[in-house]
Amino acid sequence: MNRSALLDLLAQAIDHAPRFHPLRVAIDGIDAAGKTSLADELAGALRDRGRAVIRASLDGFHNPRAVRYARGPLSPEGYFLDSFNYPLLKQALLEPLGPDGSRVYCTAAFDVRADYPLHVPIQTAREDAILLFDGIFLFRPELRGCWDLRILVEISFEEALRRALIRDLPVLGSPQVIEQRYRQRYIPGQQLYFDQCTPHLAADWRVNNEDVFNPSLFF
Repeated sequence: MNRSALLDLLAQAIDHAPRFHPLRVAIDGIDAAGKTSLADELAGALRDRGRAVIRASLDGFHNPRAVRYARGPLSPEGYFLDSFNYPLLKQALLEPLGPDGSRVYCTAAFDVRADYPLHVPIQTAREDAILLFDGIFLFRPELRGCWDLRILVEISFEEALRRALIRDLPVLGSPQVIEQRYRQRYIPGQQLYFDQCTPHLAADWRVNNEDVFNPSLFF
């Protein structure tokens, strides 16, 4: 299907999902799968339907650099186990929007580039709000109970590397560094996640995003 049709189907399904508190939608997938773009597009489609949307990303809940790289800068185990502060994510955002939550939340807590905590304004969600949250490793056991709907964006590892060689060049500096990071840390770390957490079995919808203009949707 074309991308517009995909967005219409997903936005309609999210819009009509039953809710008793703000709806928490996880958009998971490997690096460079297109999670952030899909979340941003869905946010626009849902706002066009008159819905109140909260956008946030796992990138706002990194651990400090010393924690992330304690096992070594190229460790796949370190990437999978140590990258993010899940207790803080739950405390600051996911649990307040859940059943019996206060609806008082913040969307980020850490600036990964500055390697320093962020002080993001506290907000109060509408009862009918929709959280669209993108990131990697979102269907791991400690987070699974925090989502009301789950979308998995799928691409091959080779396509992820191809996209990363374009996207990450300003940050990582050279194609050689990017390829080394992906082949030694990111891709093996993602494989650990697949092997231990089987995200494809946890998803409500799976989006094959290999061709971003003509994705496929599986329920």
